[in-house]
Amino acid sequence: MKKQKPCESKACAKKEKPCKPKGSAPKRISSGVPGFDKLVQGGFKDKSINLVVGGPGSGKTIFTIMFLIEGFKKGEPGIYITFEEKKEKLYEDMLSFGWDLEAYEKKGLFNYLEYTPEQVKRLLIEGGGTVDSIVTKMKAQRLVIDSVTSFSLLYREELAKKEAALALFEIIDKWNCTALLTSQEIGMEGIEVSAALQFEVDSITILYHEKRKGERMRALEVLKMRGTKIPNETYAIKINGCGFEVLPQKVDF
Repeated sequence: MKKQKPCESKACAKKEKPCKPKGSAPKRISSGVPGFDKLVQGGFKDKSINLVVGGPGSGKTIFTIMFLIEGFKKGEPGIYITFEEKKEKLYEDMLSFGWDLEAYEKKGLFNYLEYTPEQVKRLLIEGGGTVDSIVTKMKAQRLVIDSVTSFSLLYREELAKKEAALALFEIIDKWNCTALLTSQEIGMEGIEVSAALQFEVDSITILYHEKRKGERMRALEVLKMRGTKIPNETYAIKINGCGFEVLPQKVDF
């Protein structure tokens, strides 16, 4: 039997604890957004819950649809749950970027669900309800909830908001999906993320659409992402006929 070559590290030479192989890097799920994945070590962590925050017109819906379409291209089914977007309008708007959501729906890769905040509240009580059966049937791997702002308004107390958020996250964890949630929470000082969400989600990405010297500027900042080395800088973004793109230029707000 061939002898195993001894470890030559200094720790082992000193007869300290034996060397342990490094754990494998977590699986990354591509966002589908050009320029974003390289900022976060290849994409979102597999089966993570991620928050995309921004004001009206900042590109949240486009960002999340690109995330879903990236999955469709790989044969990964996805679900879009919304409290605000009408199906016909969303499908029409996305066609302007060349994305035929109806075609993906017919292939069984996409499911659009329009819920009221009250229905989602009932979903938490039921432990998943109808959505649970849809996720299981289509074996969904990607999930978008657009947006959680309306849902959080059902709860006045911060503690109640946190408990509801935890209940929602438990259900998402059970579904084994990589999830993107959008939020439109805006305060007097700019964008503010509810404490009920900011400590529970795995990542927070902020989309800016600020007016400077009479001109609107778009930018993106990765505020946090667990287990990921993220940049401290804010980057310019553009939205055109091809969708959402993160540019290499840094922005100083």
